[in-house]
Amino acid sequence: MELKRVVITGLGAITPIGNTVPAYWDSLVNGVNGAADITRFDTSKFKTHFACEVKNYDSKDFFDRKDVRKYDLYAQFGLIAADEAIVDSGLNAENTDLDEVGVIWSSGIGGLITFSEELTAFATGDGTPRFNPFFIPKMIADITAGHISIKYGFRGPNFATVSACASSANSLVDAYNYIRLGKAVAFVAGGSEAAVTQAGVGGFNAMHALSTRNDDPTTASRPFDRDRDGFVIGEGGGGIVLEEMEHAIQRGARIYAEIVGGGLSADAHHMTSPHPEGFGAYLSMKRALSDAGMLPEDIIHVNTHGTSTPQGDIAEPKAIVKLFGEHAYNISINSTKSMTGHLLGGAGVVESIATILAVKNDIIPPTINHFNDDPEIDNKLDFTFGTARKRIVNAAVSNTFGFGGHNASLIFKKFNQ
Repeated sequence: MELKRVVITGLGAITPIGNTVPAYWDSLVNGVNGAADITRFDTSKFKTHFACEVKNYDSKDFFDRKDVRKYDLYAQFGLIAADEAIVDSGLNAENTDLDEVGVIWSSGIGGLITFSEELTAFATGDGTPRFNPFFIPKMIADITAGHISIKYGFRGPNFATVSACASSANSLVDAYNYIRLGKAVAFVAGGSEAAVTQAGVGGFNAMHALSTRNDDPTTASRPFDRDRDGFVIGEGGGGIVLEEMEHAIQRGARIYAEIVGGGLSADAHHMTSPHPEGFGAYLSMKRALSDAGMLPEDIIHVNTHGTSTPQGDIAEPKAIVKLFGEHAYNISINSTKSMTGHLLGGAGVVESIATILAVKNDIIPPTINHFNDDPEIDNKLDFTFGTARKRIVNAAVSNTFGFGGHNASLIFKKFNQ
């Protein structure tokens, strides 16, 4: 069976450093940091007082009041990002059979705000169950995929992938596979998260996963730095329209890049810690390369998972060196989480958008907040510290890893018909 080629025709994002794709990309290239004191709740009793929140967001700018009652914040972010991607792609009923368009939309947690608010109201009440009738559909992690399909009439495969922080990267791998197998002509795929809540921050604090650099939030997310002390929780989402190449060409779509490989693996090691030698990360990248039919020397850029956690930032560079050998030192590596923070289930797609635009624009965003080399990390690697780099990027990898040992790697390359 001859597999179909799959291209990227639409992008959408709402992030802590830009509420549209152009704004997000501009901030990435210019090294803008999205961390600041949390505005949503009183953090005085929490170990961490800051996060990467979406800025200048008002739901009334996007939804009417009755719809806001139906959508958890994570779903709002998802609908906004999906809408930008769909409009950007030009995909519509006049040029596409909507029966052949699917939606895979992810969240690592789902409606945490809704869940927390409803349970708190019940626990502090008189015991009478006065739950919002939208409680369950607002909370579940698959509902955003449903909302997108309802809004646009997309009747292709419709579901959510949930693999913690790898969730939205998994959605892209699945969409890619469905299209190249001829199961659909296009997918809207991505993910969103809104976990900057008392439960989200408190829960990650209890795991000692978050940075507690409260005196200087803007330098708290410092991937690969000796003094990193945990990740900075972020929020937002991203959407990508993936499309069968011939279908995209026939309708005259703009093509950003081609997706040519997807690799998945499990660490099979620990509930929250990565394999210390990065073996799962190595396998996911190796499988993506094999899937793409590419050699290690074909890769110019790797957007790492790079969370700014003590163990993860050691394991992933080991995996890169193991897979790419001497060529690893010619690759421009970065971590855009140094600017956006960690969007959890939305991380994979938001970072894939950064990778796609690096390929399209031949610009590699920087890894900011590097102050001291870590002797446990191979510092001969080029982490693109400090400032963006202009470089011809013919092919690039985006890595995303999640609790439970879930690993996903994607390869994007310049489109040549």
